[in-house]
Amino acid sequence: MKRLAVSACLAALLLASAAPAFAQTPPTPQSIPAVVDRAWPGVVRLDVDATDLNRRIYRVRETIPVEAAGSMTLFFPEWLPGNHGPVGPITQLAGLTFTANGQRVEWVRDALSPFAFHIVVPAGATELVAEFQHLSPTTDAQGRITMTAEMLNIQWEKMLLYPAGRFHRNVTVQASVTLPDGWEYGTALRPEGKAGDMTTFQPVPLDVLVDSPMFAGEHYRQIDLDPGGRSPVLLNIVADAEANIAPTDDQVGILRSLVQQADRLFGARHYDHYDFLLAMTERMGGIGLEHHRSSENSVDPGFFTDWESKLGDRDLLAHEYTHSWDGKYRRPAGQDVANFNLPMQNELLWVYEGQTQFWGKVLAARSGLHSRQQALDALAMDAATYDTTVGREWRAMQDTVNDPIISQRRPIGWRSWQRSEDYYVEGQLIWLDADTLIREGTDGRKSLDDFARAFFGVEDGAFDENPYTFETVVETLNGVMEHDWATFLRTRLDGHGPGAPLDGLARGGYRLVYTDTMSDYQKTLWGEYGRNDFIYSLGFMTGTDNTISSVMWNGLAFQQGLAIGMQVIAVNGEATTSGNLAAAVTTAKGTAEKIELIVRDGTHYRTVIFDYHDGLKYPHLERIEGTPDRLGDLFTARRR
Repeated sequence: MKRLAVSACLAALLLASAAPAFAQTPPTPQSIPAVVDRAWPGVVRLDVDATDLNRRIYRVRETIPVEAAGSMTLFFPEWLPGNHGPVGPITQLAGLTFTANGQRVEWVRDALSPFAFHIVVPAGATELVAEFQHLSPTTDAQGRITMTAEMLNIQWEKMLLYPAGRFHRNVTVQASVTLPDGWEYGTALRPEGKAGDMTTFQPVPLDVLVDSPMFAGEHYRQIDLDPGGRSPVLLNIVADAEANIAPTDDQVGILRSLVQQADRLFGARHYDHYDFLLAMTERMGGIGLEHHRSSENSVDPGFFTDWESKLGDRDLLAHEYTHSWDGKYRRPAGQDVANFNLPMQNELLWVYEGQTQFWGKVLAARSGLHSRQQALDALAMDAATYDTTVGREWRAMQDTVNDPIISQRRPIGWRSWQRSEDYYVEGQLIWLDADTLIREGTDGRKSLDDFARAFFGVEDGAFDENPYTFETVVETLNGVMEHDWATFLRTRLDGHGPGAPLDGLARGGYRLVYTDTMSDYQKTLWGEYGRNDFIYSLGFMTGTDNTISSVMWNGLAFQQGLAIGMQVIAVNGEATTSGNLAAAVTTAKGTAEKIELIVRDGTHYRTVIFDYHDGLKYPHLERIEGTPDRLGDLFTARRR
């Protein structure tokens, strides 16, 4: 017995000596505290080192004041504003350790809410130090690239933790960032001080921090878009190469006109300063993301230098700028949640995004980012796309507001049948319908401009969110023109067609038609994107290597068994080019001649024959003679 006791004691001593001095028993799983509207003590300090460009690693040290010893839960943000879903990249959080009073504090993840981390704060501790890395993607397959050798994009919500049980406005955070030597930056945050390459910003509530991302880069330029204005509006440009940052005076004038036309539309500003963050890049991941006092925008490096041939990003700045009013200041009640780990409700995204899509296109035309004809041609393409979206047979547009939660923008195979976030563009068509109805009903005295001023232009200078409901929207519309707006909206949101809500085109003085020639706008846009468009003829679209990128559900290609990913390798016995496929469709028009394709599907080949004779088809808007040109007025710049 004595020998056994000695052996047991020796074993215990050996185990104790082998264990790290900082070891602590993992905390017992605990419940997540309920949210209360009470200030969190002190200021959280968030220090980010963004200098590891080769490995694209952001290194984070976060010092969090604690309320008391005992159980504490920290959240990694899950529901991200502007993304409309639970897409916080928690897999990019790594190396997480906590210390208090110099001793390690163990953590355990919540079993049901994996974005929550439970710890036990030791007695006597006044703050908790978290150290970890944000492992930003190194390839597109891992996610959106946010750091390159020339630039980076800091999104604070992806590299912080915050105390559970509070509104995000209850937690004050002071951020600092260390950038590579010589780099400059743009952000809506205001600097407090600078030491070497580290900049410290003024403390702000957590929701303001998350709403204030940063673009920084080796090649940087800032342009004042509202000289002498009542609140600064700045364009902060980073680029892959210095030569890309070459806007002409006319182009700067167009962007200044965008700010001016927005003022004339809304009649109020809900920011004390605004920063456009613009990345001209092929290397950092694409983005268009709204914030209250800024926006994240990425465009082709030739946005300025190849102005005439780069149309794809032309209305992006107008769209994201509109969001300062629509989505940020006026915010759907279901989006106005207490913190970043409570689910958002998306039922009003057809206002948040749909009306922003409408005004983004309108402001692009009014400012000169688009010509009037380009605006009409873009509208024709949108109308045609949604008029042939057969998925409305089974799925109402209203249901697509759930897509950011359901699919989270993962690729889908049958877009015209499955539908995907149609509240953007079909929402735009509904608001066009409303605009022209108001114009018609008031003999042109009023329009949706009046709704914008009454809905978004209230309380000039106010910054706090102003939530709304469906009833608020209807009430404001009735204040512009009496109508059964609830039925008007619900019929279009919940309906099943046939076709898209295109009454706004006819009331606007135009009809949707198809010809065998692309508009200059579509030709330029598809040339930029490398698309070969046969969607309204043969029922499919291909990319530059003739791989099928889109197939219309129940169209001719669908009926022939074609699908995305297959490659058209021959047309009537000759190797495929976009030119000879278009020529084959044209040659077969009005004849008995058939179109023969050889299609490769992996290692399998087969011949597909189209008995089609109606030629190429591309959408256009055609004026209806004798009707008011209400669309023309909609796209005309306002003088006051």
